[in-house]
Amino acid sequence: MRVAPLLTAGLGLTALLAGGVATSAAPAAPATPAARSAPAHQRLVWGPCSSQQQELNEAGAQCAKVTVPLDYSDPGGPTIEIAISRIKARAKHGKRRGVLLSNPGGPGGTGLANTLSLRPALKDVADRYDLIGFDPRFLGESTPITCDPAAPAPAPGPATTRREDFERSVRSARDTARRCEKHGDNARLLPHATTRNVARDMDAIRAALGEPRLSYYGVSYGADLGAVYTQMFPRRADRIVIDSSTDPTATQYELFQRAGKSLEEALDAWAAWTARRNGTYRLGGTPAGVRSSVQRLLDGAERHPVTVSGVRLDAPLLRLVLRQFIQHEEYDPALAGTVRDLTDAAAGRLVEPGPELAALLEQLASPEMADSMLGGTLFMCGDRGWPAGGWPENPETYWRNMERSRAAQPVFGPLVNGMIAPCAFWTSTSREPATVIGNDVPVLMLQARRDNNVPYEGALALHRRLTGSRLVTADIRSHGVYGRGLGGLTPVPCADAAVNRYLRDGILPGADLTCERAGEDR
Repeated sequence: MRVAPLLTAGLGLTALLAGGVATSAAPAAPATPAARSAPAHQRLVWGPCSSQQQELNEAGAQCAKVTVPLDYSDPGGPTIEIAISRIKARAKHGKRRGVLLSNPGGPGGTGLANTLSLRPALKDVADRYDLIGFDPRFLGESTPITCDPAAPAPAPGPATTRREDFERSVRSARDTARRCEKHGDNARLLPHATTRNVARDMDAIRAALGEPRLSYYGVSYGADLGAVYTQMFPRRADRIVIDSSTDPTATQYELFQRAGKSLEEALDAWAAWTARRNGTYRLGGTPAGVRSSVQRLLDGAERHPVTVSGVRLDAPLLRLVLRQFIQHEEYDPALAGTVRDLTDAAAGRLVEPGPELAALLEQLASPEMADSMLGGTLFMCGDRGWPAGGWPENPETYWRNMERSRAAQPVFGPLVNGMIAPCAFWTSTSREPATVIGNDVPVLMLQARRDNNVPYEGALALHRRLTGSRLVTADIRSHGVYGRGLGGLTPVPCADAAVNRYLRDGILPGADLTCERAGEDR
């Protein structure tokens, strides 16, 4: 469910990917004027979902479009459309709660079928809600934003340097900004690609459905979106669940940087796991030995990209691969096998890549790869503050931060401090300030203690500002807690039960609680 395809999960990595591979608080006042009311009730035209939405059609869903203002400060001006889906509640009228929306994260994740995908985890709770999916503005089947096609990325040569890798990412970022901001009518549209406007669109969906309030589940960026909704529309928030959230006082660039420490700690845990299995992976019999194997691989790739099946993988891309695998404990074997393959490839010994590395190469060759990154760019660069914004304008700032980070964070420092998005060159930003977080709207929060994508300390910071919230901590290494079993990961039963109880009965835990790790001692 939540485990996005390798390299497309996370918070946006267009510039890095394009350059890295080649084939041969004060309390917010309730209902402030800035929140703006949703448009008046509109008549929706329901029908079958598009042919691309096979899962929805098989489930008997219907789809429609909700018309919303492009600019909510000009409600009589140009409009755009938001694609929504609906699976009606099965419960009889007396037990029907209302509508449940969701967002899968990103930013930039499409969500037309996302609420449906939660149904197995929701169990009987799903019967009490109309399950509403939606594609956020400018994504998926909503009114889209597209960019000029990218020219083929220059291939990394057989020899490179740290600085050359960085310069390649800068050129790619500058080109992405140019292609997007100059295309068609984008200069007019892009300033309205903001989290606050997505929250307004959610409220417009609520109004169009004739509902007085809405319930919601969001993960990662979707969690931050849910927090923003509770600030802008506190009286319309019903039962809100946010999973894997961030510090509302930090900018997006700061959030990336802060992940470096927890990523290195996660690598330490993986290295210990791998060292105990040295007979299988041959990467070192001690955690330090495994760490040394990874560092040698990266140091070598900073001079000579690793070639696998005709594809050159430079060090920035290898760091990204490590980051995606390290998110979940269950991926430890896949990461160890991939590092073994890459080490063999660097030494000229790899004949056939293993299944994980082969799948990675297939994804990198996919023409959909660049498009999958666009949504993250729109919102990371368009928002002025949390949950986005704060990007230095001078490329040399990124370079200095990357180089300084190597002493304490040799594997992931250059990644999280680098030019991960083209925002340094983005000019079409919102005129609105960041959302101020701070009220007592009831919210159920979930967070993995060893989340290395959005570290635990950020959730604690948000929890302190959401004074009506309860925090459920899962003692695992994971990004996302609820419904993990749907993605083939080890479920956290007590967290799943807390969510379902809240959505079913409206009962928050009496106090914050910790769910212990299930499964074998790792």
